[in-house]
Amino acid sequence: MNLFTAAETVSNYANAGAGKAKLPISKMLVLGILAGMLIGFPSCVTNMATFGITNYGLSRMVSGLLFAFGLGTVILTGAELFTGNTLITISVLEKKATVGGMLRNWVFVYLGNFIGSMLLAAICANFGWLSAGSNALAVSSMKIAVTKSTMPFANAFFMGVLCNILVTLGVLMSLAGKDGVSRFIGAWVPVMFFVTCGFNHSIADMTYCMLGLFAKNVPAYVAAAQEAGVALESLTWGNYLLGNMLPVTLGNIVGGVAVGVTMWFAYLRGKK
Repeated sequence: MNLFTAAETVSNYANAGAGKAKLPISKMLVLGILAGMLIGFPSCVTNMATFGITNYGLSRMVSGLLFAFGLGTVILTGAELFTGNTLITISVLEKKATVGGMLRNWVFVYLGNFIGSMLLAAICANFGWLSAGSNALAVSSMKIAVTKSTMPFANAFFMGVLCNILVTLGVLMSLAGKDGVSRFIGAWVPVMFFVTCGFNHSIADMTYCMLGLFAKNVPAYVAAAQEAGVALESLTWGNYLLGNMLPVTLGNIVGGVAVGVTMWFAYLRGKK
């Protein structure tokens, strides 16, 4: 067979997660920065591809089809992505990693993801990329950032839960493959689902929101957004951190841990 069984995949991840928990901090940060950018690039791609599409359903579908390639690039390059690493729960339950090691990985990988996302967003906002379509791309990016930063806390949390159920399933489905194509497609399908549905991914939202936040520092983009009626007063770092980053991250943790516990219970519990 060209695929591992579900039980073999979960067992393989238990070993892989143990290694992740023991990585040097410097490596976590560097590979985290890489993953932040590799998830940020599809965010930029979807913004560019959809800013001129007025049909919302079509816009979501195009976003899903394009963004979904991001997780495959993360997995095949060995980059460290916080949302996927919530599966280290499997390693902890198998006693191959400690809770402290898992939390250490989460903290430094998340920090690396944030840095990578911020670097990409800052470059795009400050060096002309957002000027596409006579600044229409900047206006669209700022609208997206406002929408993501002003969701009710509960909405953002539960959209984060649903998102990371699919992301972590994508990680496991990818690891079930024994060749590059199988691994890429395994990661692509669940991510396409979550993006098309509009669920919230904390690391992708870093780029989406920071594109808008950095665009707010460019007078030409601000003027275009004001003319389009974008609620720029709601586009603040405080709204992003408390209205998106916190609830979505918590939701992602709950969704990912739930998948990890479920898979461990179904395939590894009680086995020697």
